[in-house]
Amino acid sequence: MQTIAERLAQELNQSLSHVENVIALLDEGNTIPFIARYRKEMHGAMDDQTIRDLAERLQYLRNLEERRGEVKSAIEAQGKLTEELAAAIDTAQTLAEVEDLYRPYKQKRRTRATVAREKGLEPLARTIFDQEKGTPAPEALATAYIDTEKGVETLEDALAGASDIIAEWISDDADIRKVLRQQMMQRGQMGTKAAKEDTDSVYRLYYDFNQPLHKLQSHQILAINRGEKEEFLKVSVDADREQSLRTIFRSVVVPGSSAMAFVRAAAEDAYDRLLEPSMEREIRNALTETANEAAIHNFALNLKPLLLQPPVKGKVTMGLDPGYRNGCKVAVVDGTGRVLDTAVVYPTFSEKKKEEAITILSGLVKKHGVEHLAIGNGTASRETEQMAVELIRRMGGGLSYMMVNEAGASVYSASKLAAEEFPQFDVNLRSAVSIARRLQDPLAELVKIEPKAIGVGQYQHDMPEKQLDAVLGGVVEDCVNAVGVDVNTASAPLLKQVAGLTATTAKNIVAYREENGPFTSRKQLLKVPKLGPKAFEQCAGFLRVPESKQVLDHTAVHPESYDAAEKLLTLCGYTAADVGTAAIDQLPQRLKAVGEEKAAAACGVGVPTLRDVAAELCKPGRDPRDELPAPILRTDVLEMKDLKPGMVLSGTVRNVIDFGVFVDIGVHQDGLVHISQVCNKFIKHPSEVVAVGDVVKVAVLEVDEKRKRISLTMKGVEN
Repeated sequence: MQTIAERLAQELNQSLSHVENVIALLDEGNTIPFIARYRKEMHGAMDDQTIRDLAERLQYLRNLEERRGEVKSAIEAQGKLTEELAAAIDTAQTLAEVEDLYRPYKQKRRTRATVAREKGLEPLARTIFDQEKGTPAPEALATAYIDTEKGVETLEDALAGASDIIAEWISDDADIRKVLRQQMMQRGQMGTKAAKEDTDSVYRLYYDFNQPLHKLQSHQILAINRGEKEEFLKVSVDADREQSLRTIFRSVVVPGSSAMAFVRAAAEDAYDRLLEPSMEREIRNALTETANEAAIHNFALNLKPLLLQPPVKGKVTMGLDPGYRNGCKVAVVDGTGRVLDTAVVYPTFSEKKKEEAITILSGLVKKHGVEHLAIGNGTASRETEQMAVELIRRMGGGLSYMMVNEAGASVYSASKLAAEEFPQFDVNLRSAVSIARRLQDPLAELVKIEPKAIGVGQYQHDMPEKQLDAVLGGVVEDCVNAVGVDVNTASAPLLKQVAGLTATTAKNIVAYREENGPFTSRKQLLKVPKLGPKAFEQCAGFLRVPESKQVLDHTAVHPESYDAAEKLLTLCGYTAADVGTAAIDQLPQRLKAVGEEKAAAACGVGVPTLRDVAAELCKPGRDPRDELPAPILRTDVLEMKDLKPGMVLSGTVRNVIDFGVFVDIGVHQDGLVHISQVCNKFIKHPSEVVAVGDVVKVAVLEVDEKRKRISLTMKGVEN
């Protein structure tokens, strides 16, 4: 039988030794970002996601192994574990298969078969079900089991009890269940109807819907589930009853036996009363599980580029959190995100109030040298955007704005974290600060918010919370560690996402920094309470110390590789003073002249680590976000009525879901590029072509002002 490592190597198409190394590293308590970045020689340069997939699958297979042991022990305790059954359990490939094998031995609630057994009818059922040649007819056998004291009053009572027991045996047969499950998935249909007549809702598409189970899309399954939960839909799963019965008959009926008709009738009862309802529940659970996994995967795909949106660094920014009744909240922050000023204006109250608002904002722009406006895209954002455009015109340029997705800003502003960060500010003003900082550094700000509140993906609030949090938490961790963190400016929530750090050690770093001043070396981190050697090993490479005299502390080179980095510099004719300067641009050529294998041996590291060290020496502390398209900053406003079919516009991808892409084209309403309009070739999912944050060109297909819908296409538009 395959070991877990062998199975993982086969499933993930990785070498066995690399898989075994990753399992060992995980078991030693190493974090995934650390393994992915600093142990490449041990795993063959797997990326973070592959290692996460391996870790998740490893946990499943270990749980499967543990469950096999529990099931065998439980059956053995009943004295019913045979070699054949033990072998079947050991070779079961899924938890569902193990549970099917355990089903006949599992303690059940009181059933009709249980009652029949209590009446002593199991031997009768066994004799009939065996269908041996020469066995009398069931009616003849049943006369011996009439016993008024046991409640078997008549021949019919005895036969009915035997039928109930046989039906339960058939229902509990693991092989039958496996085949029926496969047949239902291949040939079954899901149908939905309106639960209430003459009721319109967002589920109208499913008021008369029928689809083969194997063709159902994840978003359809999730929509149907929600519609059923909200009592707008009635749902049914229809299987081919005749085919299912033929499958059961082939398995349990002995042709020509005296009990053939009796067993067939019991099999029909087993299917109608037990198997079909049970299979429907299982199938729907399986479909939901698959849909959840797809939705969570889609959410993760969207979250990563959202977090890695290029920052607009070092610019004084004004954050505007629009609103009607409570006005528009304003916060001005400097290039590092420090709050310089706040205000509340009321541009939607009247023309006079709008003029007052522009006057106040003009004063703040001049006073603090504001260069960018970040406008939240929620309630009253259209009016606020129009006011901002008027402000820019009156200022005579030098100012631009961007609409910022404010999803989760209100969650953050009312959180304990925001109260600790800004105790002096009202809840509403905190959200304006958050919006401004989202433009400056989306990653540093968005890590403060629960990922599922960020507003990308679909049906995230219907997902299993633990599973969703684990996957999204992994995405956040990967993004933070890919970018790196300045230990002297990072907030505790950002530090908490660094590999090896916890909420406690992150707070301790901030406290130590406040008490002792900025860190001046990576080694100084070892003085932080509760940050021991293991945590230091995991986090050190991801923390930057710009104030350090050791230039390698500014880079992603791990302290364990400092000797190797210095040897590489010497080998190529450089010193530490050359790091990050134009002089070192020739390092790749000099390294090539020496030879990577030879240089790696001389430096005492593997080739993958040598390449990473060389890249960091050339561009110390490089930010991968700098290589992405810059966000679109605007100076003028478009309205939906300005849009005309055929108009070509630049926009930012806001969300990528199963059936299309939502693009912000500078009007209040995001436009939809249906999956069929994303490109000229067939694609299974829009994420094959675009990601959240991408800047794309689109053409307007149709504008429906009444329903506030904009249809766009990317076909025939050069991207």
